[in-house]
Amino acid sequence: MSSILTNTGAMVALQSLKSINSGLEKTQSEISTGKSIANAKDNSAIWSISKVMESDVRGFKGISDSLALGESTVAVARNASETVTELLTQMKEKIVAAQEDNVDRTKINDDVTQLRNQINSVVSAAQFNGLNLVDGSVANSTILASLDRDSTGAVTASQITVTAQDLSSGGYVANDIFSGSSSGSSAAGDTVAFPLDAGGGNEQIEIAENGAAFAAGDRVSLRIGEEEVSYTITADDAASTTTADIVAVALKAKIDELGIAGLTVDYDSGTPGTLDFTNAGTTDIAISGQFQNAGSGGLGGLATIDVTTQANATAALGTIETLIDTAISASAAFGSVQGRIETQSNFISSLTDSLKAGIGSLVDADMEEASARLQALQVQQQLGVQALSIANQAPQSILSLFR
Repeated sequence: MSSILTNTGAMVALQSLKSINSGLEKTQSEISTGKSIANAKDNSAIWSISKVMESDVRGFKGISDSLALGESTVAVARNASETVTELLTQMKEKIVAAQEDNVDRTKINDDVTQLRNQINSVVSAAQFNGLNLVDGSVANSTILASLDRDSTGAVTASQITVTAQDLSSGGYVANDIFSGSSSGSSAAGDTVAFPLDAGGGNEQIEIAENGAAFAAGDRVSLRIGEEEVSYTITADDAASTTTADIVAVALKAKIDELGIAGLTVDYDSGTPGTLDFTNAGTTDIAISGQFQNAGSGGLGGLATIDVTTQANATAALGTIETLIDTAISASAAFGSVQGRIETQSNFISSLTDSLKAGIGSLVDADMEEASARLQALQVQQQLGVQALSIANQAPQSILSLFR
């Protein structure tokens, strides 16, 4: 049946043409934007996922910047601690030279002073963007390392903690811990040194009985030949009225454990804090002592090094070994954490690339497919227009029935 009111063919052709035009419009949008899903209307679920991932990518860009800043800061601290280690090693050479009798200790001490000043200069200058990890001004520093998203979408920040290493020599307070010693020994307030002759040599070390001079964390160390013992004062020790006795007894026990042939150490309970050394062996023994208070820097003993006398040079030899160990430990600690930061930085870079690739697979348009589809739709559009034109001419044929 033919009708001049309802042109079914035209309606079908029109709907087909609309569908073709819609597909053509979508394909042209993909080609112009490069995305198959450009907004939430295209596919709300995939679009939401891609936007979350894009926000993570931007977050990781900020994390990369944080890691770069942190790595630079740690690198400066590591270089400083390695430089301090080298300078302390040079200082040790001077101190060893000062052990000889036929040397000018005053000139050697001048060299030691210059090295000490250079160490202080290195420590003070070892800052990056105002943060110094070796001068004792901070306990630690944190570096943003990652943003972790769980299955519920909750995000937590992960950080790398960098423990500062105090290589400063400031803050030392003289307490005159070694208040006296027997004839033949040399006491300099917080250091003491003397030779203990073989075959019955006898000397004493007296630790001052002054509870107010001790605080929790203070350390008293004795070096006997090549061996070293130490005792760190606790809060209970510092509060006691017999702190010197506590320290003396603890040091005696540790020296006895060394088992040095011919050496006898007696604790004189009649004189507070006094240790009596007797060398019945066949070789001389060099004995030195050092006090370091809790408030001093990691290289606090650096300020007490003096080689102008034989006794002081002997004491300095024990001190420098401890300082070198401190600087080496600091260098190792910074090197370890710098390696971790570098590894994390590489991981974040790879992770960011993976996220970008994932986002692309979700929303990027396949340009080869889009090109082929565009050509097909353009042909379909031309055919659709032709079909609609033919359908619109159908009512004209009805006029021939009325002629």
